[in-house]
Amino acid sequence: PTTVNNVETIAVVPTILRRGGAWFSALGRPKNSGTKIFCISGHVNKPCNVEEELGIPLRELIDTYAGGVRGGWDNLLAIIPGGSSVPLLPKSICDTVLMDFDSLRDVKSGLGTAGVIVMDKSTDVIRAIERLAQFYKHESCGQCTPCREGTGWMMRVMDRLVRGDAEVEEIDMLLSVTKQVEGHTICALGDAAAWPIQGLVRAFRDEIEDRIKAKKTGRMGAMAAE
Repeated sequence: PTTVNNVETIAVVPTILRRGGAWFSALGRPKNSGTKIFCISGHVNKPCNVEEELGIPLRELIDTYAGGVRGGWDNLLAIIPGGSSVPLLPKSICDTVLMDFDSLRDVKSGLGTAGVIVMDKSTDVIRAIERLAQFYKHESCGQCTPCREGTGWMMRVMDRLVRGDAEVEEIDMLLSVTKQVEGHTICALGDAAAWPIQGLVRAFRDEIEDRIKAKKTGRMGAMAAE
């Protein structure tokens, strides 16, 4: 779909024609005007689709329309705010961030498709991002070398990070590979494969390192038994 031939875009046109462009542009925030259809899924009490003004606080969006985070807001671990291709946000950012293009860009994520994926503290966040790496490896058409080779490499490293079967130094190597894929492909799938991993490392690097160290000291087995 394109900006024009998109159901969400076309659906709002009749109302804009009836009420005028000034009315529509008055919704939201400066440079982020209008409405957006948010798809809220994951660990919420009432998954839903809802149309709201751009700039609504993320917490208000979830509490008002999705019945809040399962187990309460304090049980929140992270949220992917714009579909699987954008970097996740830890709870500390989710507390105050606004849901519009500029606000999410400022916290190094993006509005994307406005697919809000909520993860509570029961989530293995490393495993969750590894699953996305699998998806983007599968979806790569193979035309561009950085994506064809990079998605497979990133997926394999992420698989080992899930198990803690890696070296701490490989985290920076993985991050370096994401930068070699990002911006070096014909379509945006390379970016989409790189960004979730970048967000994971940025927000949960300590957890990745702890898992590697736990594997080396034998604590992984004890943790699994618990």
